[in-house]
Amino acid sequence: MKLARKVGVAAVVLFAAASGAAAQDTGMTSPVNKVGGNPKMKMLSHIETGVGNWKASEVEMEQEPSRPYVYVSGFTGYNLHMYDVRNPAAPKEVFTWTIEDPALHQGVGAMDGKYFKTKGRYYFVQTFQFTQAGPDSDLGAIVFDVTGLPDGSKVKEVARIRYPKAPGGFHNSYAYKHSDGRVLLFTHVNAPQANIYDMDKVVAGGDPATWMISAVPNATPDKMMSGGYHDFFVGYDANSRQDKFYGAGMGGYSVYDITKVEDPKLLFTITGNGVSVAHTLTPTPDHKFAVTEIEYQYTPLKIYDLQQANEGKVKNITQPISAWAADWRDLSHNHEVRWPYVFVSAYEDGLQVFEMKDPKHPKTVGWWYTCNCEHETGFGGTQANGFQGTSVMNGAFGIDVRNYDGLIAIADMKTGLWLFKMDGFNSWNGNDVGMPNISSVQDWDNGPVKQAAMKRPAT
Repeated sequence: MKLARKVGVAAVVLFAAASGAAAQDTGMTSPVNKVGGNPKMKMLSHIETGVGNWKASEVEMEQEPSRPYVYVSGFTGYNLHMYDVRNPAAPKEVFTWTIEDPALHQGVGAMDGKYFKTKGRYYFVQTFQFTQAGPDSDLGAIVFDVTGLPDGSKVKEVARIRYPKAPGGFHNSYAYKHSDGRVLLFTHVNAPQANIYDMDKVVAGGDPATWMISAVPNATPDKMMSGGYHDFFVGYDANSRQDKFYGAGMGGYSVYDITKVEDPKLLFTITGNGVSVAHTLTPTPDHKFAVTEIEYQYTPLKIYDLQQANEGKVKNITQPISAWAADWRDLSHNHEVRWPYVFVSAYEDGLQVFEMKDPKHPKTVGWWYTCNCEHETGFGGTQANGFQGTSVMNGAFGIDVRNYDGLIAIADMKTGLWLFKMDGFNSWNGNDVGMPNISSVQDWDNGPVKQAAMKRPAT
């Protein structure tokens, strides 16, 4: 989330140089006070999840019809919220939690959250980032047993993951069902690597020194994030039969074969041609293309062709094949790929959806402005002034998509939780669109090999 404004001619040239750049025509002459959306997008509900300017960071939805639960990370509120959305038009908060002694803590707080299932029980992992000016600077995440939802009284803390070797906590995380059957958690850390935790060991307790089982080196380090990764995607490649790690290493992007978790093998990188402050890297279900974000103002999302790298013909990709932006004046943030759609939490530009059936010519198909904010009044400054600054880091921060019914969730820093449906998108299974059934959604019971080929259940 850092360095959202890197203003200058270089940033503008970067945008112009990206071939095939696409942006919607909103008919607006000013990026101020954007409201509403296009007819394709239906807003179902909106809840202000907290108080103050910075209410939420990430959002996570469970993916089973019997468990209609949404988790919102509370950001600088140092808290998290759990909602029952069996009626998406009327979400009901069933549990909320705040770190003990919040006034003593310093930092951006509750950043990211992921749920997972193992041995018949459900868990939620909330990551944290606290500075050494207060307590818990080595706290990376807290794990909660959420099996008993919607009864909030049954939610129990089961573990705290600390990493004192590199204080500052975990910015991002990714929960993954590996092809070898293990449930893994990948985390950012303030070191040139991504940590990997065996979550069965974590929830079982025992010696915390045994929880971390491996690490993925950062092949493209940068001075930001202490040389570590910012974000990552982990998924199964049905073509090569490999578990793959896609890491945004700030100085560029790295793709590793992690089929053998304890022995990651670098496959290729994406660097050069303006790649700086590399933030997010998400492949398509067939791993042939990838959508990337660079975290500073005026920069579009770029799309790369990975096919030659997958075939071993090149070790580094330098040129995108196209780019997309909601508004060239702003910045888009996180995204979820559900081929042929890409769902984007686009800061000031709220929820955005573009279609990449032809990856060289992405096309905007839906949007809804959730920020209700003025241009360049975003996250920045110091904790003393409430982090108020002049960046474009304001508005839609986190996004998630529920595959079985197409529900879309946005966590907006300024306005809270939003739920949407998009006309024509009622569910997603990769096999329905000629793709492996692979996305950020995990099949905790069957694993990724079966999941990739799994057809939609008959109704």
